[in-house]
Amino acid sequence: MNNKILLVDDELFQLKVLERQLKSHGYICKIAISVKQAEEVLQNFVPDLIISDYDMPEVNGFVFREKVLQNEAVKDVPFIFLTSFNDNELIQKGLDLNALDYIPKDIPPSQLIAKIKNIMKAVEEQHQKSLSELRKVAEKLNLKNIPSEAPELNNFDIQFYNQTYQNYPGGDFIDIIKINERYTFVVLGDVMGKKWGAWFFSFSFLSYIRSAIRICVFDGNLSLSGILNKINKVVYYDDFFDDVFSTLSIVLIDDEAGNVTYSGAGDLPLLKYEGDTKELSAFQSDGLLLGFFEDGNYGEQVIPVDEGDEIFMVSDGMMDFEIDGKKKSNLGLLKEKLLEYKKTGVSSEEIKNLLFDKHKTQIDDCSFIILKRK
Repeated sequence: MNNKILLVDDELFQLKVLERQLKSHGYICKIAISVKQAEEVLQNFVPDLIISDYDMPEVNGFVFREKVLQNEAVKDVPFIFLTSFNDNELIQKGLDLNALDYIPKDIPPSQLIAKIKNIMKAVEEQHQKSLSELRKVAEKLNLKNIPSEAPELNNFDIQFYNQTYQNYPGGDFIDIIKINERYTFVVLGDVMGKKWGAWFFSFSFLSYIRSAIRICVFDGNLSLSGILNKINKVVYYDDFFDDVFSTLSIVLIDDEAGNVTYSGAGDLPLLKYEGDTKELSAFQSDGLLLGFFEDGNYGEQVIPVDEGDEIFMVSDGMMDFEIDGKKKSNLGLLKEKLLEYKKTGVSSEEIKNLLFDKHKTQIDDCSFIILKRK
């Protein structure tokens, strides 16, 4: 994946020269001739590296750096100062603001590219080291928000796929709870946010969901709307979840009756492909995000599933993509692709590969579950 760089300099000629050099080596660049313009760019563009002059009128690069450090979306993005001066005091000030390095404006192009490549390599190595350490901790604590495998059912086949954003543990979570030979719960959720923060909260949401399901099962109540309302109230009143919300799709498979019951909280529609008519229909839940209000107004729908029919549960990362550094969402495109693949006889495994191939430059965790009537 090509690295994205934001260049900030009030000297337009210098900016264009630097942009051209970087683009010729495969980098994706955005430019800004002022701090104000740079802040506007960062509203819709998250770079992998920021290079900024510090000697700019109105607002200088040091103030810009301070603003970046206060911006949750980009505060961890590597930052380099561009300068035409050699002032040790100014250099120290920049380093005190956690800037990685300084680059002189008259640096030869070959050295510039080499320096940027070395910086990005060091960042990636640190990224991989952090991931490795995090995975070791998770393994020791036996923490999983994605199951190892799906249970075997008599009349349904369950397949699930998950690809996290930039290989970080993410906020998407999946669970499959087989109650007995007749009933199985399938859960797909997405905690708002990215990387470790969302991943951390996903275990807490899963814990509440599992507890609510088991309590309702013990009481002989398999109502999905009742389960969702219980989960929502616990989350709403728990201070631990202040300003942390999650979508949730929950399906109850009745393996004897050959149908599924569906309920959702702020989720994407559940999609159904009918084998006989070769049509794709959508079932939209009317519930709000978990914990958003005390009463989420959750309902449920019973969906018949005949032999050859398939149910698709998807997280929003499956319809998110990036064009020119801007996030776009298109559920219609996802539905169009799914229908195209099914009509041409593409297998579930191939569908997974094709859909995830569309997300080589994914901007969020991607998860989907396929429930197929045998």
